[in-house]
Amino acid sequence: MSDTADKTSIVSSDTFKGKIRAADEAPPAVIVLVGPTGYVGKQWLLTKTDLTIGRSVESDLYISDNSLSRAHAKFVVVGNDVSILDLGSTNKTLVNGIALPALSAKKLMNNDQIKTGNVIFKFLEKGSLEAISNQQVFEKAQKDALTGAFSKGALLEKGPEAIKRAEVLSEPLAVITYDIDHFKKINDTYGHPGGDCVLKELGQLMQLKLVRSNDYFARYGGEEFVLILQATPLKTANDVAERIRITVENHPFVYQGKDIKVTISIGVAQMLESENWEKLYNRADKALYQSKQNGRNKVTVAV
Repeated sequence: MSDTADKTSIVSSDTFKGKIRAADEAPPAVIVLVGPTGYVGKQWLLTKTDLTIGRSVESDLYISDNSLSRAHAKFVVVGNDVSILDLGSTNKTLVNGIALPALSAKKLMNNDQIKTGNVIFKFLEKGSLEAISNQQVFEKAQKDALTGAFSKGALLEKGPEAIKRAEVLSEPLAVITYDIDHFKKINDTYGHPGGDCVLKELGQLMQLKLVRSNDYFARYGGEEFVLILQATPLKTANDVAERIRITVENHPFVYQGKDIKVTISIGVAQMLESENWEKLYNRADKALYQSKQNGRNKVTVAV
């Protein structure tokens, strides 16, 4: 009994020490306590000297909320000290309920609350264990557990943001949608565990070999996936889609020692002028349907 108790104590202690070591390396951070849907719980690490908060997509801490000025305030990081500076915003910046004079810096302390417009942040100093825990919880909520891709909910928030960014920066934006051909047959033949194995392997393949650093990869639902390609013209998006199609077709999917032949049908669309996220996605999805109608394992570009 004594040996068991000692072993349990050692494991708990080691685990706790591991978390403490991770926290020691954590930079200062801010967490959204109150804000628009999809932002609450989001955390930014303050790893640059200057980080701007605002509703401009060019802001380091971009939040789509009209109560914020385009460049509302900024964090100034000097060593382990972090200050907040209001940039002459319309709706002011408050720290613990006290409004800051414009262009006057206020040094922040752990757990200070910062209000910019209607958005409220909590500041966490360097070495905060809470920052580590919060980041893990937020990322888990944003990700699809099986494939590791972003969830449909996260995609529906990211899509309009990507559209706005592309418009402001005058950059091309493309979307790829694809799903697995004859996926019902895979489930019927190998059972749902076999289907899950294919989905998981496909998610890993995408993230290890096919998703570029600025791409946003999400599982829309079932066997359908979406890829947002920032600053990407249509020809490049088509090349990316074809590379994905060929890689999946040639990849060995194995379940319980049995090879499973997997192919995908793909639709590609480029954002048109004044086009919203829903219309862009629907055009890509319509092109995906056309690929299926034309025999599957194909790439179709939306017109």
